[in-house]
Amino acid sequence: MKTVNHWIGGRTVEGASGNWGPVTDPATGDAGTRVALASVAEVDAAVASAKAAYAKWGTSSLSARTGILFRYRALLDAHRDEIAALITAEHGKVHSDALGEVARGLEIVELACGITTQLKGELSTEVATRVDVSSIRQSLGVVAGITPFNFPAMVPMWMFPLAIACGNTFVLKPSEKDPSASLRLAQLATEAGLPDGVLNVLHGDKVAVDRLLEHPDVAAVSFVGSTPIARHIHATASANGKRVQALGGAKNHMLVLPDADLDAAADAAVSAAYGSAGERCMAISAVVAVGAVGDELVAKIVERAEKIKIGPGNDPASEMGPLITAAHRDKVASYVTGAAAQGSKVVLDGTGHTVEGFENGHWIGLSLLDHVPTDSDAYRDEIFGPVLCVLRVDTYEEGVALMNASPFGNGTAIFTRDGGAARRFQLEIEAGMVGVNVPIPVPVGYHSFGGWKDSLFGDHHIYGTDGIHFYTRGKVTTTRWPDPADAPSGVDLGFPRNH
Repeated sequence: MKTVNHWIGGRTVEGASGNWGPVTDPATGDAGTRVALASVAEVDAAVASAKAAYAKWGTSSLSARTGILFRYRALLDAHRDEIAALITAEHGKVHSDALGEVARGLEIVELACGITTQLKGELSTEVATRVDVSSIRQSLGVVAGITPFNFPAMVPMWMFPLAIACGNTFVLKPSEKDPSASLRLAQLATEAGLPDGVLNVLHGDKVAVDRLLEHPDVAAVSFVGSTPIARHIHATASANGKRVQALGGAKNHMLVLPDADLDAAADAAVSAAYGSAGERCMAISAVVAVGAVGDELVAKIVERAEKIKIGPGNDPASEMGPLITAAHRDKVASYVTGAAAQGSKVVLDGTGHTVEGFENGHWIGLSLLDHVPTDSDAYRDEIFGPVLCVLRVDTYEEGVALMNASPFGNGTAIFTRDGGAARRFQLEIEAGMVGVNVPIPVPVGYHSFGGWKDSLFGDHHIYGTDGIHFYTRGKVTTTRWPDPADAPSGVDLGFPRNH
């Protein structure tokens, strides 16, 4: 059996806790890999390694840091297919999705390569007689990242490249369900010249997470995952005096107005709801149809959804892969099997789907629920699977009110040809990321990613300017120097004594 171990101090460290977790191939159901689950002592060792490395890395030159990051970017680019294959093998998403994940992570590495301009300070001269005020941003020390299973390469790359570019050292606790991609990211960073201990990968479960949240040498924690866990991470780490950004779950809505291009809206709904098997926090899981367009829109969605090819992620013909675990597959299916009893019309039921030759895989087909009540489980919960809910409203105002009533505020979209309606929507909707005729409005790397309400706990969004500010803290210095002409008698600095 293959074993995935920790990466501490620039080398592989075998798990010593005696606890192991299974890593399953979602397409076959085979658990041919196990991952070490860290003890408290192993967490302490990883943090100690990062703390020791910070003594030099925190005062290293910007040119030294960016030089390593440029080499790292080149290595990641050269190993795209390898990293994507690791993602597919353990997560199950199709290879093209996995390649897209690596590409979006690379955007943040590229942002980190240009950190020199992002860390410039400010200077005000003569704020009073001979008094100047300057501000700088400095690193925090050891910071930690706790990342989810659905993007095992991209989300870690949303965190550690910026953190280390800012001068911090990093302890990454990736999902134990698909740990190999993050381990490979750390190995390539060492190959690029990153000093030992600057980036550490520690596998584990709640034991490891709780120790990181309370460890006195961890200055900040970044997290992406479900809302209940995000709330726990934020409360616990904050209570221990740490800076926290905890990104939670979502129920992303897409408002379709009567004037929308319905073919484009249907294409967008299918790709945004069912891409990556719906296992993404930016998936569109609720379409809100305004007026009489609902029936035609649903028909167009069905026409497209029925053509999606489901199969193993390493099959080039596959457009959607399996879900991460059998337990998660069964939970997603329960929302569909219980939908009719709660008032929804089940238009497509994917719960009985299997793939020939891969019968033990974690398969589920595409499901579509129409006329979904807002008090049903399928609408209220983040399903995190290929289930799309369609809700009907009579007016734009009713649709916005429905969407704003959701406790989540991650991403949202509107489909319309009317610029005035789109502008109103952008201002009136209560969500952190808005798409106008764009179904998945994930910002590019130099903007920041994050939601509102129960989709984010903490004051900073992730990556972009917010990410840089999260991984640094400001310092302001006020300086007064005497004029050299006022030097004590007997000291000649070459300045005329003229006052």
